[in-house]
Amino acid sequence: MDAFASLDATAQADLVRRKEVKPLELVDAAIARIERLNPQLNAVITHWFDEARELARGPLPQGPFTGVPFLIKDLISAYAGKRLASGSRFFADLVVPHDSELTQRYKRAGLVILGKTNLPEFGILPTTEPQLFGPTRNPWNREHTTGGSSGGAAAAVASGMVPFAHGGDGGGSIRIPASCCGLFGFKPTRGRMPMGPDVGDVMHGLVIEHALTRSVRDSAALLDATDGADVGAPYAAPHKARPWAQEAATAPGKLRIAYTTRTNTGTPVHPECLQAIEDAVKLLTELGHTVVDTSLEVPEEEMLAQTFMTIWSSGAVLAIDKMAALTGRTPTPEHFEPLTWALYEMGRGHNISTYLLAYDALQRYARAFASKFTDVDVWLLPTLAEPPVPLGTFDAPPDEPMMPLFRAAAFTPFTPLANLTGNPAMSVPFHWTPEGLPVGIQFVGRFGDEATLFRLAAQLEAARPWAQRRPPLFG
Repeated sequence: MDAFASLDATAQADLVRRKEVKPLELVDAAIARIERLNPQLNAVITHWFDEARELARGPLPQGPFTGVPFLIKDLISAYAGKRLASGSRFFADLVVPHDSELTQRYKRAGLVILGKTNLPEFGILPTTEPQLFGPTRNPWNREHTTGGSSGGAAAAVASGMVPFAHGGDGGGSIRIPASCCGLFGFKPTRGRMPMGPDVGDVMHGLVIEHALTRSVRDSAALLDATDGADVGAPYAAPHKARPWAQEAATAPGKLRIAYTTRTNTGTPVHPECLQAIEDAVKLLTELGHTVVDTSLEVPEEEMLAQTFMTIWSSGAVLAIDKMAALTGRTPTPEHFEPLTWALYEMGRGHNISTYLLAYDALQRYARAFASKFTDVDVWLLPTLAEPPVPLGTFDAPPDEPMMPLFRAAAFTPFTPLANLTGNPAMSVPFHWTPEGLPVGIQFVGRFGDEATLFRLAAQLEAARPWAQRRPPLFG
């Protein structure tokens, strides 16, 4: 293992800042780790190593992460002149001629982007097993899922290829792989991150981008470097009071934390996930917080699944038809995985009234959920209802293309909540099964209140450190 593999991005950037190492040394070491580990994990599906080495030779922008190697997810965020396949055969050769705004901000932060990470087709499933690129394997156990949709990013970070990596979250797609791979995964408030220039928002703000990290301070500092609405954004999150990195270095005080392990559908929760919550409640109480077991039921709860599916399937129509118009190609079933095409057909079947009613329900639910913070600072929930499941769990029977969605709903009953409401949420690595598989716990904060989450996360990181726990495939 090289000397840099176990260092987080902040520590690597500090070495460059103090001129103890050159950016090219960090980049060469990361490339060597990718070349050594990727054949076993399949996390990185596109790369431009020679170009990255040339960039690392400088000069680089002087930012908080100058010279640190980085990877971006192959969805939404474009890198000029590189493929943006979105995990789909239909767009396997699509090259975007410009950077997205978020990519530009990563570059201005001094990051050296090496390539793109694997994901399920269009980020639909909570596992990373696209037909186009093949499955990404979990470095804790290669027969199990990394989660999704940012599963390639999670495998790359957990295995030490890079210290952190970009991800996106539309139903838990940062928090799910964070839980499956023993990482810190943070979903910011709706409107916090730039989505332009090609996108206004995605599915009325269900989707937001950020990163998977091994340390809390990396996540906070990266958010400082990239947050803020870009020009022409349809809306923006409330302004932060001070830098997120400063919040992560501040004690949280005594919080009132509500928790539940009950799902709105009655889905059973695995004993190991329940154990993680039980242990978390004990630790949080020892840290001086008031922790109460209560219900998260809200008036619009019975409509959640229908609302989410209406907006999600309509989003599939937008993604496919928009890109088809740009490429001049006609989408047909043979271009897509069966589930994707079934979602596309479902979305095309919605009339405008159905869609607007779903959007109205989403907004009502967000208002109802906001009332749950009247006397509560943070909600604690399981991230997932199960530890990482075996690869193949979400395979579709030939005659039932929608079946993976029902299995996905049982696996991820807790994560879509924060996407529907827009609240910030995070998965914290907290528990490992007897078989050595990671299990995360999830915290959801008030709308716009990333500060409390970062403070709490840093406190938990200090009380129950996780960075020294490394999978069998590391570095």
